[in-house]
Amino acid sequence: MINVHSLQKSYQDTPVLHGIDFCVDKGEFFGIIGPNGSGKSTLLKMISGVIKADAGDILLQEKKLHSYPRKELAKILAVLEQEGLPPVGFRVREVLEMGRFPYQNWLGEEKQDVASLIDEIVQMLGLEHLEERTLDQLSGGEKQRVALGKALIQRPQVLLLDEPTTYLDIGYQIQLMDIVRKWQKTTQVTVIAVLHDLNLASLYCDRILMLHKGKQISVGTPKDILQSDRIEAVYGTRPIVMEHPVHHLPQIILQSQV
Repeated sequence: MINVHSLQKSYQDTPVLHGIDFCVDKGEFFGIIGPNGSGKSTLLKMISGVIKADAGDILLQEKKLHSYPRKELAKILAVLEQEGLPPVGFRVREVLEMGRFPYQNWLGEEKQDVASLIDEIVQMLGLEHLEERTLDQLSGGEKQRVALGKALIQRPQVLLLDEPTTYLDIGYQIQLMDIVRKWQKTTQVTVIAVLHDLNLASLYCDRILMLHKGKQISVGTPKDILQSDRIEAVYGTRPIVMEHPVHHLPQIILQSQV
């Protein structure tokens, strides 16, 4: 679905990403991890087409990313950011309808009736009781579910998540990631997620790319990547890595240095 070749990016002569090479298969849940400042969000913005590389290529379905017109690209890619929606006065239903913009003409009209699609997403995300509320009346977790709904209503082939759980409590984190994972498995959409929490990355990602200081450390399964020595080298702290009792995937326990 996506191929990244020898990607490089600098800001004012300061390298941000250098020599990034990986591919993401159709229907894969692919994670990007690394410390603050390692280039994770910059890489995701490049994959979304928001910023261009200084060198290297990003291929989307074997076609150069920047050869796609913006509206055509929006039919393939959808993005959910850390703070997906500002607290403005739009109603939830109106925000969800905005996800259909790539398919509308200049009058804001669409050939097909998408009311049933919106109803399906509303039900899936448990937003029935919030439809007529405005965004400024919602909690952070509720707004993030609406933002996810807006992205899903685009019916993308690739969903990009930029640290979507950063401001959510643990209950909302699991709820959001469970919804995405279930939808990904059902529709075979490709998900690329920048994740701050290594345990969430382990539980939900098929493969993980680890970055450090703008360089690619390794790509592999959670068991390949989330090892004590590698985490210590990249994050500067040595954790205890244990096996999850149910999923049998690595889980990270931090040790106090005091």
